[in-house]
Amino acid sequence: MASMIQRCLVACLLWAAVSSAVAGTSPTPGQIPPDDLGKNRSGAPVQVSQHRGKVVIVTFWASWCGPCRRELPILSHMQKTVGRDHMEVIAVNLREPREDYLGFIRANRGLDLTYVHDARGVAAENYGVQAVPNMFVIDQEGNVAFVHRGYSAEMVEGFVQEILGLLPDDVLARPAGA
Repeated sequence: MASMIQRCLVACLLWAAVSSAVAGTSPTPGQIPPDDLGKNRSGAPVQVSQHRGKVVIVTFWASWCGPCRRELPILSHMQKTVGRDHMEVIAVNLREPREDYLGFIRANRGLDLTYVHDARGVAAENYGVQAVPNMFVIDQEGNVAFVHRGYSAEMVEGFVQEILGLLPDDVLARPAGA
């Protein structure tokens, strides 16, 4: 029994070492993130640079991830409140079968997000993402402003304050939903 546990631990350590070696380096604040995220549901390419001049939130998620399922409605609400003229939320589904990805979208039709299916994990690898949720907040100039790994209800207020700090004053002064 002990040797089986030892073999399992060794296998896990090897997998972790290979995973970290294979995954790219995660962009950090001040850096320009990888541009290509994949294709949206219509098959059109989605790139961060398409949204220069806006705050862009790129979040990697999976339908089986409870914290992701709590985070996406909050991001959708922010998208609806701020509007697409000043913010774009791109939800990149990580390595799930297409049926699961589309099933989640159908079950959550009210979420106002730009969805990308990263079935092979190419975008995730380019962003150094190894776990979900993993979020990158990109400023209007196209630089990473903040990186968040994981999710908790306690972090939401700080996250909202970060986003508000990136938005122009005229957006902050208008009535919600205007």
